[in-house]
Amino acid sequence: MGKDSKPKDGGKGKGKQAAGGADDSKGKGKGGKSADGLGTCTYVKARHILCEKQGKINEAYKKLQDGWLSNGDKVPQAEFSKIAAEYSECPSGKKGGDLGWFPRGKMAGPFQEVSFNTPVGVTSAPFKSTYAFNFLLLKLLHQQVFGSLGGRIDRKQYANEGNL
Repeated sequence: MGKDSKPKDGGKGKGKQAAGGADDSKGKGKGGKSADGLGTCTYVKARHILCEKQGKINEAYKKLQDGWLSNGDKVPQAEFSKIAAEYSECPSGKKGGDLGWFPRGKMAGPFQEVSFNTPVGVTSAPFKSTYAFNFLLLKLLHQQVFGSLGGRIDRKQYANEGNL
């Protein structure tokens, strides 16, 4: 999947519905069934900043907090991108921390939990992932719902693109 490509329609049933622990981190298998019997497959599009040392991630987060978060404002994408380029130790830092679209089950443990539980447009607090310290900005949520007759219903929740 490319950095700005949307989830492919052929992905019907892939990914995990329930946010689980290490057993759910493979990203294979059928999507879950909701109470109404419809299968779902959810993707998110996010930016993140990754640092090996907790002190460095706290310093990056403080820059965003001082400029935006302490006022209750959402962090603009351009500002998040600058901080990612300056602080992130992940190769995605060169792209403003952009991870593109990824399905439930693609990321490991705590990163998946934060990704799928952070509201669209919100910057998470710093957290320890499997590999390092992170925080992320959730940009978009895409949910495909498949009915019993195989029809697809797309539900998208977009943040204000001007602020992300």
